[in-house]
Amino acid sequence: MALFGTDGVRGLAGGKLNALNVMRLALSVGIHLKKTSKYNKILVGKDTRKSGYMIENALVSGLTAVGFDVVQIGPMPTPAIAFITENMRCDAGIMITASHNPYYDNGIKFFGSLGNKLGKESEEEIEKIYNSKSIIDNAFVTKKEIGRSHRIDDVIGRYIVHIKNSFPNKYSLYGKRIVVDCANGASYIVAPTVLEELGAEVIVLSNNPNGYNINTNCGAMHPEVLSQKVIETRADIGIALDGDADRIVIVDEKGEVVDGDKLIGALAIHLKNEKKLANDKVVATVMSNQALEDYLASHGITLERSDVGDKHVLEVMKKVGSNFGGEQSGHVIFSDYAKTGDGLVSALQAFAYMIETNKTASDAFDIFELYPQEQANIKISHKLPIEEIQGVKELFEEIESKGMRHLVRYSGTENLMRILLEGKEQHSLNIMMDKTVKFFKKALV
Repeated sequence: MALFGTDGVRGLAGGKLNALNVMRLALSVGIHLKKTSKYNKILVGKDTRKSGYMIENALVSGLTAVGFDVVQIGPMPTPAIAFITENMRCDAGIMITASHNPYYDNGIKFFGSLGNKLGKESEEEIEKIYNSKSIIDNAFVTKKEIGRSHRIDDVIGRYIVHIKNSFPNKYSLYGKRIVVDCANGASYIVAPTVLEELGAEVIVLSNNPNGYNINTNCGAMHPEVLSQKVIETRADIGIALDGDADRIVIVDEKGEVVDGDKLIGALAIHLKNEKKLANDKVVATVMSNQALEDYLASHGITLERSDVGDKHVLEVMKKVGSNFGGEQSGHVIFSDYAKTGDGLVSALQAFAYMIETNKTASDAFDIFELYPQEQANIKISHKLPIEEIQGVKELFEEIESKGMRHLVRYSGTENLMRILLEGKEQHSLNIMMDKTVKFFKKALV
């Protein structure tokens, strides 16, 4: 069974993620981490899915069976796990979440002792151990070496203080009316508390999790609910988080959803104005609109691109010496404050930018026009290496000769080819997309 995807392990709770598989995964992770362990302690948090109880207990059983002590902290945002892992001197942090997926899915994300997501080499090593019966059979400990677990309920305060410290002391949210949609997820306590303590009038949506309603018609996946409430209450701004709060969608005072690339552009300018943008570089993925790159360039900022996934964004940030990057989907990383996407940190920086410029949300974030993009998914029968498809080089050269940008890749989980074309003129883009789809259908279907 293939374990790791683009962001940890994810699947149907009780299916791919049943108790036996999760316990075996915990054993494998524990065996891997024992080689470099300093504290013999692993942190475990979760979102609000009912299946989190099953998965948490299976993880604890596996980790203690190979000698680790486990600290359980209950429902907390994913970025909080990254922060608290380092803050509490743990060898690793584990977050039980399927992020924006429906309640019946679940997943497991892994962080190293410094709060960074485990790299590909670690994932490959864990998968090897998982598939080796002999390694696992020889790893169980006995007597006094068996680990213990205990629950701590007050670590939420550490994270709240940390989040508030990311907001400039010279600013206040007093007089701001903010709607926050917690997606019935891991931020249902943290998000309203932070905003209220900074002085905002807060209107809260979807903060009554019952184990089944996470992401259901709410949160970042359904910003239309937030839009309606912003208009109804005449709020200054609305923010929607996803189930584990590492992602944000912003709605302006007119009820319009702010495009993710425009948000990244505005926040980059904010950092540069504050003289806090390292090396004048921003990292975004290959999916981000070319208009973002052109806009940043006009302000003396270089855009570097990464593969899709906030883990890959962070890798490129480290490589080029940047402290800011993100995905158009709403995963935004301020590495001065977080080791992963953090919806609340991003929200506070957005509020700071509005206060700094004395602008409404609609004026602050509608800063450039996006270039037209067309996307298509093709169901395919086989995944031939794209560069080996006869005629593909010539097709890409034709696309580029028309001043268009292309991204063609296979889905990592389905028999799909995903095609993205971008250009400055819609009609020509439509014609080229039609030709591209026909080409790949003929080659792969």
